[in-house]
Amino acid sequence: MTALIIGASGFLGTELVRQAISAGRLAAATFRSRPGKGTGVRWHRLDLRDADQIEAVLGAVRPNVVINASSGDADWAVTADGSIHLAAATARQRIRLVHVSTDAVFSGADVHYAETALPDPITPYGAAKAAAETAIRLLHSSAVVARTSLIIGDGASAHERIIHELAAGARTGTLFTDDVRCPIHVSDLAASLWELADSHTTGVFHLAGPDAISRYALGVLVARRDGLDPALLPAGLRAESGVPGALDVRLDCHTSRQQLATRIRGAREFLSERRDERTAP
Repeated sequence: MTALIIGASGFLGTELVRQAISAGRLAAATFRSRPGKGTGVRWHRLDLRDADQIEAVLGAVRPNVVINASSGDADWAVTADGSIHLAAATARQRIRLVHVSTDAVFSGADVHYAETALPDPITPYGAAKAAAETAIRLLHSSAVVARTSLIIGDGASAHERIIHELAAGARTGTLFTDDVRCPIHVSDLAASLWELADSHTTGVFHLAGPDAISRYALGVLVARRDGLDPALLPAGLRAESGVPGALDVRLDCHTSRQQLATRIRGAREFLSERRDERTAP
């Protein structure tokens, strides 16, 4: 089986490439500005805004499955329109599609969201992701939409960098105590996506950790793991900040976990050890 990883030079995409190489998978990868570091895959430049370029890359790779791990943030042309172009092209060519979405498609009004919950976004990014989800499910009936939450790694994620910069006084900002999510480790997420890619399942899956914690509590866990003083982290309330976005959004993953073998750890587990302890011989 040949797999094509879209957005492979990003944080999640890099881990998908790493796991593909480790498993001896036949895989190709795309990038928009510069290729990633994986040398065991073929790299192709791709701008999702260009439908013709999507067709050309699919024609060159001839994949059996495509995992769309791209992140265009709030850029509608990439995040919404680009994902729709990809869904239409893979549907026409009968290529399996696994599309990575986000808990940002929800407003937080209901707090707990099962796989059957309908998007009700309140941010431009969430709206773009919700539009992509809706179109994909209409255009590609056998596709998988995999919603996830904050993606954490072993120091390389954007969330972890922000925490380090705040602790060092290198940036201004606040870690909110009322902004709750269900963080997931990037390796667990990538493994789950590969499991979905290899399966024949369709529909919406929720891939998030079992621990619902605030961004501030997450920051404290990262600080302790990395030997930083948690007292250096600024805390505050999002509800009082004027920063738009949902507060408490918890992905209910019960149905998804019943169908998947990959174990997804909670943040308290995967952040419980210091990085130097995990890498020691």
